[in-house]
Amino acid sequence: MNYKTASFFILLLCCGCQSTPEQMQKNELTYFDLKGYFEQESIRLSKAAPLIVKTVRVNDSSETKTTRIADWRKELEIFKDADINKTAWKGLFKITKVNGDQQYTTDNEKIPVKELTIIYKKGSTQLNALKGFRIVVKNINLLYHSTDTLIYYPDSIYQVKKAQNILFLSDKRYQISGKFP
Repeated sequence: MNYKTASFFILLLCCGCQSTPEQMQKNELTYFDLKGYFEQESIRLSKAAPLIVKTVRVNDSSETKTTRIADWRKELEIFKDADINKTAWKGLFKITKVNGDQQYTTDNEKIPVKELTIIYKKGSTQLNALKGFRIVVKNINLLYHSTDTLIYYPDSIYQVKKAQNILFLSDKRYQISGKFP
């Protein structure tokens, strides 16, 4: 075996052993694992297949129907996307306790998730005593401003409220609510 071949194999071995950024991030979560929580909720709800009373409102119009959600991963995607465990966001959230609930907040302009509140049953901060979530996401640029408020209480309600202002267009308000009967 010559020097070049040995060097190639050593380089290949070293490269093959390195973790991808996604693997490293998964192993080193700084904040609450919102993404993991909603992945597990999607699986749980897909198996349970509960009936949902779903209401969609756009400005002053609304429609309500009772249905079974065909794809819980898609239905809860907006919650999963609000995960704050991005490598670039590490250390940019302030963590506080408010009435026993855990709150993550940031004023950083580049981070759209401004607030994640984990609501616990009184006197507990254990995952099995989790009562719900409240998430605020803001997107602002010269032409567009939106604020999303996401609320999730397992086996009770999930809600997505969106207020949107696009320059030169009228304001729009959307709300999607799913209630577990």
